[in-house]
Amino acid sequence: MERRALLALAAALPTAAPRTARAQRRAVRLIVPAAPGGAIDVLGRLYAPKLAEALDQTWVVENRSGANNTLGAAEVARSAPDGQTFLVNADIHVMAKAVMRNAPYDPVTDFTPIARLANAPMVLVGHPRSTPEGGVPALVAAMKANPNRFSFANSGTGAMGHLATASFQSRAGTEAIIVAYRGTAPALTDVVAGNAQLMVAPLGSALPQIQDGRLRAYAIMGPNRSSRAPTIPTAAEGGFPDLNFTLWYAIWAPKGFPDADADRLNAAVQAASRDPAIAARVAEQGAEPVTEDRAAFTRFVAAEAERNGAIARAAGIEPE
Repeated sequence: MERRALLALAAALPTAAPRTARAQRRAVRLIVPAAPGGAIDVLGRLYAPKLAEALDQTWVVENRSGANNTLGAAEVARSAPDGQTFLVNADIHVMAKAVMRNAPYDPVTDFTPIARLANAPMVLVGHPRSTPEGGVPALVAAMKANPNRFSFANSGTGAMGHLATASFQSRAGTEAIIVAYRGTAPALTDVVAGNAQLMVAPLGSALPQIQDGRLRAYAIMGPNRSSRAPTIPTAAEGGFPDLNFTLWYAIWAPKGFPDADADRLNAAVQAASRDPAIAARVAEQGAEPVTEDRAAFTRFVAAEAERNGAIARAAGIEPE
């Protein structure tokens, strides 16, 4: 009887062992370098379960906010490229050297680009009682006639809205002061209140106030009108072509992450972005999913880093 019992136990072990290994496997960490509730956090928490399911893993989202998103990114840069730690961040990631003195990492060479998740259009808005009707030409004329009457709210040093504002003013020949805030929400709140007159803001964040008349929309800062707000013209339609500033969100691994594993994760991200339920949730954030292979994303990151760095230097944006 004892021998039969031992044989039965031995026969059961090969099937039990993999389950034990799976149960004890470390969870994959997806680092969000921003506070909970923002677009980066929402998108990270939206994609994480889909990626975990596709890759037969457990993913947990961890918020490590601070220093213009560089604290969380630095943690990922220091991590081993073993597939246990990833970064989800916005376009501000490639501006680390422009916004932080002695940044502890290079945002391009110290990371492995995995996949872009989504793009989100930006819009130039104004306080309706402090800015003129008549579109961008009327706004520029008013800013030149009364330069001390206007200021721009800015969500963060080196952020896409900051770069768009600097580029717009350079081309328009205006010199309104740019006031830095700690994030999009407080900056928009001050424009709605009239404490600042203008802002280049994410369309998803500004659209409710545009629709109820608390903000005046001047232009989409991209090549095309938005399907969510088709009546808002582009900057090109207002006489300012090539003002193309779009928010984007993506996933990176530490430097040295194997190419085969990176391609596999990129494919999982693309599959998630094609899921109608994911696309609908992304749209709720005022964004659109992106599907592109890893080579295309790598080229995109390099081009964005070069262009945005040049804009920051021309605008005199100094690291803090």
